[in-house]
Amino acid sequence: MPSTLTGRRPDPLTGSAPAGVEGLGDVAADPRGARLNAWLNDPADPWWERPGPTPAQLRNDVAGALAFLVVALAMVAVAKSMGMRYESEEIWRAYVATAAMILPLAARRRYPLAVLLASSGLFVGLSYLSPEAAFQIAFQVAYFTALYTAVAWARDRRPLWIAMGLVLLAMTLWVVAYFTVTAGFEEAAANYGEPDGPLPQLTAAVLYSAVVNLAYFGGAILVGRSSWRGALQRERLAAQAAQIREQAAELARRAVVDERLRIARELHDVVAHHVSVIGIQAAAARRVLPRDPGETAQALRTIESSSRDAVAEMRSLLGVLRSETGAGREDGRAPEPGLRELAELAETHRAAGLAVTLTVVEEREGDLLGLSGPLALCVYRVAQEALANVRRHSTAARVSVTVRTGTAAAATRWVEVEVVDDGASRPGTAGSGYGLRGLRERVQLHSGEAEIGPREGARGWRVRARLPLRSAS
Repeated sequence: MPSTLTGRRPDPLTGSAPAGVEGLGDVAADPRGARLNAWLNDPADPWWERPGPTPAQLRNDVAGALAFLVVALAMVAVAKSMGMRYESEEIWRAYVATAAMILPLAARRRYPLAVLLASSGLFVGLSYLSPEAAFQIAFQVAYFTALYTAVAWARDRRPLWIAMGLVLLAMTLWVVAYFTVTAGFEEAAANYGEPDGPLPQLTAAVLYSAVVNLAYFGGAILVGRSSWRGALQRERLAAQAAQIREQAAELARRAVVDERLRIARELHDVVAHHVSVIGIQAAAARRVLPRDPGETAQALRTIESSSRDAVAEMRSLLGVLRSETGAGREDGRAPEPGLRELAELAETHRAAGLAVTLTVVEEREGDLLGLSGPLALCVYRVAQEALANVRRHSTAARVSVTVRTGTAAAATRWVEVEVVDDGASRPGTAGSGYGLRGLRERVQLHSGEAEIGPREGARGWRVRARLPLRSAS
């Protein structure tokens, strides 16, 4: 899945650094730089930038640094009271060195690299100024925090590599200063016992200090890297959650649109069928009224029946839009018409003067009994739309409706409805085309195919829809 996280990206064609990032183009060409970049960052998102700290976090940094300073100065006083001090060092130096080391932490997340560089210089310089302070836990924790923050919060990762080099340099200088320039080792060694090991005392002390500092500073780097990757993971999860919400909203919107389209198709079929019957019967009643009152009464009864059916079906459909629950069914709608209603549909058109022949041919006995509800409704609507079009747009007097089942060459079983008439197009009755378009869409929803058009080599019009046969199970 393509990343939606904020940050700068490399060029998708060349793999080089994104435009506007100076000096980063060499990283992709340098395998060692690429490996370091992947380790400090993330192989899948090497140019991601962690969002800056919030105002609340910045305020917490200031408050935390001040609280830490108070505790650290108190611990210096406690250590001096215990006698943990260098006789050659002036009393004030430890307090000043501790305060100078901690105060930059107030801006550690706002300027992580600047605080790290300042802390590195202070760590070396203040270790010379006050070896006593350098061995205080608070002094070392302050540097640990600066290093951790730089790795965790640095937005531009390339300068971070340089900062890591300065950290190693600062650590080396600190060890050298402690064992050569200052008298720290001599004063500390005076409190040691007699050496009893394979290594010289100075060599062992240097090795011990180097290992301890590597573990100490390496731990800060690893913790900072873990924090940075944790922030990346949280943003990824937030982006994924946002994408899921968008997809859920889109699915809900599509479901609403699909339901509206379905209701629109149903309404069109209902209205088109019943209104066409009503219109034709009304015209017939008007013509025969002076000559045959009985036939006029029959036409009016057909109009009455069709109008009631139309209103009932429209109420059933529109009930879905008005309420989620209702009488009759759990979804508030009356049962949808199916194959059983085809005979009643044919009879309605026969009563209106159209000779309708209904034929059912099953390849296997019981094929149509197991037809699913949506498929049966589709067959019914195709026949209904085709018959309504004959009444509106054709001069046909006879129509045949055939429902059959069969098996295709690929052993795929199907159900087919075919409506064929023998008339010609009635002048001045061209429709909008929405009915045929809706018919094709309805058939396509069931992975079927529709053929609509004039009959080849014969007079009349033919509508045929073939649908893959699915049972109601």
